[in-house]
Parts: sequence; structure tokens; C-alpha cells
Amino acid sequence: MAIDARDVAGFYATPLGRKVAARLGASLAGLWPEARGLDILGLGFTGPYLPLWAGGARRTIAFSPAAMGPAPWPAGRPGLACTGDEDSLPFPDLSFDRLLIVHGLEHADSARRYLREAWRLLRDDGRLIVVTPSRRGLWAYAEKTPFGHGEPYSERQIARLLTSAFFQVEAQRDALYALPVSWPPLLGLFGATEALGARLAPHFAGVTIAEASKAVHGIMPARAKRAGRRVFADITGSLHRQARVRHDASR
Repeated sequence: MAIDARDVAGFYATPLGRKVAARLGASLAGLWPEARGLDILGLGFTGPYLPLWAGGARRTIAFSPAAMGPAPWPAGRPGLACTGDEDSLPFPDLSFDRLLIVHGLEHADSARRYLREAWRLLRDDGRLIVVTPSRRGLWAYAEKTPFGHGEPYSERQIARLLTSAFFQVEAQRDALYALPVSWPPLLGLFGATEALGARLAPHFAGVTIAEASKAVHGIMPARAKRAGRRVFADITGSLHRQARVRHDASR
């Protein structure tokens, strides 16, 4: 079940939430330093991070699932956010150059269907970033934060999941080694703890970040079973079935 968007917004309004947004934002900007003229879609709760590229992007849209509720964005400006069914997003095929998923995949009813829908929307040369709670980190157990809800993943698990959804993992990073507490003395050491944790305990980060591209070779879209859905099939299997049908028809 998805966490309520109001609770996530409340967390990011706290001193700890602002520290988290700054730390993750630095990692995301390192992966995508430039987005001029690109179309970007944020899935889940991405309002704290989309401003990284809003200035140069041609179009930046935030989408939250209906179970999470509306997440208005940007603040104080005309809305560029929408909500709806996570399995049938209201955009045409190949609509976006970049897709960012934060506080989304871990709450999905079906992670594979979620990623297949992302595959449909992403252009063939596009890139996807997925941010999820890390199974080994303390943040996955911090229920007062949005990272303490949903299904956490290890680096290997998220890589296998992306591969099964026809993505190719290009890079993986970790973040949030600081403790998930709002005690002011520890907040003051947030940056130092991040640097120290990355050196001394690299396998115990709070979140895992994966960047992926579309694996467009060897697959083809099959006919959708119902409106708004896409199912993908192996092209070799499809050709094999076609050959068998032609052989049976000629008998």
C-alpha cells in the first residue's frame, strides 16, 4: 500500500527531510547533470527532486498513484502534477526522455507491471532512475520517514527486477548513511556521517539508486489485452509461433 502523499510532504518539510532531499538531489544531479530540452516524468513522490531539471527541461510532470493521493507540484505555480492508475498512465507511448521514480516502486501492487508501463513511456534513447529503500539499511525500518514503508530492495534485487522488465542497468549508487533521526546534534553531523558511512560501511546505505536504459533489442510489443495496458513478448518466441501457425495452415 502506498504511503499518503500528505505524510511524505510533511516529512520533506522537516529539517531531516530537507537534509535527505539535498543528499539525494546531489546524487541524482550527478547522474543527470543536463536535461535541456528534454521531457521528464516523475513517478511516485518526486516534488523535492524535479526542480533539479525544471529550469532547462522542455516539460516536467509529476505523477502520483491514486493510492498515494494527489501531490501538488510545483508550489505556488500552475500545477504540473496529476494522479491516476499506476498500471495505465495517461500518456502516449514514447512520451518522455527521462523517468524518475522515487517513493513509487516499493509501493506498487506489481513492480513488474509498474516498470513495464515506465518502459512504454520512455523513448528508446531515454533513461530511467529508480530510488528505493535499501534492504540492509536502517531507513527501511524508520516508519516515521517515507523510506520505512513498502518493499525494500537490495542492489542485486533491483538490478534483476529492471532486467526482467527489459531495462539495462547503467549505474548504481547508494546514499543515506546517516541515522534516520531528527535529533539536532546528529542532524548537524549529517554530511560528515554520509562521507564516513560511504567509506566504512558501504553496504549499509539507506537507499539504493539505479539508473537504467531501455533494452530494445530482442523484444517487441504484443497486442494489448485491454485498453491502457501493454504486454511485451520475446521476439524469438513470437517468430517461432508465427512459423508454427503458417506450417499448420499449409498442412
